[in-house]
Amino acid sequence: MAETPIRLMIADDHPIVRDGLRGMFAGDPGFEVLAEAGDGAQAVELARALNPDVILMDLRMPRMDGVAAIKELARLKIAARVLVLTTYDTDRDVIPAIEAGATGYLLKDTGRDELVHAVRTAARGEAVLSPSVATRLLGQVRTPADPLSARELEILKLIAEGATNREAAARLFISEATVKTHVLHIYAKLGVNDRAAAVATAFRRGLLTLDT
Repeated sequence: MAETPIRLMIADDHPIVRDGLRGMFAGDPGFEVLAEAGDGAQAVELARALNPDVILMDLRMPRMDGVAAIKELARLKIAARVLVLTTYDTDRDVIPAIEAGATGYLLKDTGRDELVHAVRTAARGEAVLSPSVATRLLGQVRTPADPLSARELEILKLIAEGATNREAAARLFISEATVKTHVLHIYAKLGVNDRAAAVATAFRRGLLTLDT
């Protein structure tokens, strides 16, 4: 009895990449390519309609990026396994994708056989990581992120309350420039780019609680 093909969806904003991936999997009877999406929002819409087994997801796409799409898929309780396929392997890319719920994380220089094997592995619900990504994650476990200083935590709490840099400076009796410097340090330590992400990450890591 023939095994049921893995139902696959491809999300990437580059048509050439989508064409290459579709050609790679369409010729294999073990896979059925259901659809292609050019951005994260379209990927979510198609996943809701088609219920794929695995989604090959790029990270940096217009309208909605890959991490936001993974979070939305989780919120909607869509059971598809997400296998990130990207050119980026920095902590700022890897950690949010894994935390959002990606089953695997591969780089676009992955060979055909490795990629096919990775999709089969992801379809079984098993984690699959490129060697460089696995090394980064191990490094995160072995070397915890720099802790925030007492002053940085004070400023982070004020940010969570909605204070501007100027308001935080006034409340802490320091200059606005000093606050800006602390905010940049907070971003670097938490691996984020903006105030909202800093607050969300701080709550997730337990640095902030609802009663702080």
